[in-house]
Amino acid sequence: MTTPPERDRWYGYWRSDRRFHVKHDDRSTIGPASVIVVANQKGGVGKTTTAVSVAAALAQQSIRVLLVDSDPQANCTSGIGIRLREGQPSIYDVLRTGTAVQKVVEQTDVDNLWLLPSSIDLAGAEIELVSALSREQQLRRALDDVRDDFDIIIVDCPPSLGLLTINAMSAADGVIVPIQCEYFALEGLGALTRNAELIRQTLNRDLKITGFALTMYDGRTKLSHEVAEEVRRHFGDLVFRTRIPRSVRLAEAPSYGQPITVFDPGSRGAVAYHRLASELWERVLATDTTTRST
Repeated sequence: MTTPPERDRWYGYWRSDRRFHVKHDDRSTIGPASVIVVANQKGGVGKTTTAVSVAAALAQQSIRVLLVDSDPQANCTSGIGIRLREGQPSIYDVLRTGTAVQKVVEQTDVDNLWLLPSSIDLAGAEIELVSALSREQQLRRALDDVRDDFDIIIVDCPPSLGLLTINAMSAADGVIVPIQCEYFALEGLGALTRNAELIRQTLNRDLKITGFALTMYDGRTKLSHEVAEEVRRHFGDLVFRTRIPRSVRLAEAPSYGQPITVFDPGSRGAVAYHRLASELWERVLATDTTTRST
């Protein structure tokens, strides 16, 4: 955005240098935000739903969250209730022209939750970034400017292992991998974990797998139980304890432009995502404590 929004829409202020700062309340904060990427090259695994729902659940716990939509489909943007006007800047402008994140970020209707929106323009970014200097680090440089303003940054990636996902992983401290509790659940995970390790070795030595999230779990079926057990055998304690249930309410929420924790706070899906968000926050704090002690 080219001009500051109305003050009463923001829990923050604009400094004289035009940089947006989130107000700090009296509670202690953990320092620069951890960047957590939600990624899986398979589509339809609940990736965007997980990114939106976890971000909203954390924000409702008074944690300051920046949600980054790095998918050209912009489902994260519409799913949180943001509609960009024609010509309004998005993450595309951040990656291609160096527009400051502070000029693009949008306040959502959820307290403590801000969005760096996406648009269809991002579809051409992978081709356009090929010739860019340090093309894998564009998002990292952009987010470095706002890490002190938030407690956590959650990035929703496209369902691919292309340059947009590499950019996100290069900027990240951790990766959440949603795994659908259905047949072929483990298909492609080897490529994802190998890519994450390659990025760790060459571009971002701080990158780690934060956890695997079991989604679309149906406790009535033997298949869901078997897939959940198989994933736990493969990845052990990296698998989050919380299993996200298959739910009609979860599927309906995006069409209303609301996260499930707002759309139907008492639903099974909302309760599960609150639990998953709490697990994630525990792991983020544990990682930060370990990092500071080394």
